[in-house]
Amino acid sequence: MPNTGPEVNQNEMANDKPNSVVHVAVGVVVNRERKILIARRHETQHQGGLWEFPGGKVGFGETVQEALKRELQEEVNISIRECAGLLKISHDYGDKQVLLDVCYVNVFSGTAIGREGQPVKWIDVNDLDKHEFPAANEAILSAVKTLLQ
Repeated sequence: MPNTGPEVNQNEMANDKPNSVVHVAVGVVVNRERKILIARRHETQHQGGLWEFPGGKVGFGETVQEALKRELQEEVNISIRECAGLLKISHDYGDKQVLLDVCYVNVFSGTAIGREGQPVKWIDVNDLDKHEFPAANEAILSAVKTLLQ
């Protein structure tokens, strides 16, 4: 497992857009049975109703790892013990630009629950294609399939 990965730019970020890039820490959480944790975005959120790998915004002064530890504890009741950088993805949705810092997490404690009312579940790598993810997650899906298949 590499500590850092390549930066994947699925869409060039538009320099003429006034809105800033949202920096997001994303966790690909894999349990002992090699199942992957996914969560469904609330309908009212950007890309609502789609499935995602859990995580959240990196706060001012936080490292990606600090943000991921905080977000996974707050959102899905998982305490990270170890994580490794997997890849970075820049994506422009048109109405929002994101930078996803993706980490691989396989050493953790806690029982995954949707602490914000969102559905969460553990799925097999072969079931990823049965779930609809945001467009920015395409490179994550590819990386996870490569790692776990």
